Amino acid sequence: MPVNRELLDILACPECKGKLRLTDSKAGLICDTCKLLYRIKDDIPVMLIGEAIRPSG
Repeated sequence: MPVNRELLDILACPECKGKLRLTDSKAGLICDTCKLLYRIKDDIPVMLIGEAIRPSG
């Protein structure tokens, strides 16, 4: 089950408080402001800064 649109609308990046968007693969949430990727594990976004990934590219 993908992340609920209502949940996505209220979630904010824990680092900069910016908006998040779902990745094309729907495997995570990305913040375009600070360029951090928060994985989605078992349909739950892992919103811990220490677990965030800075994608290359």
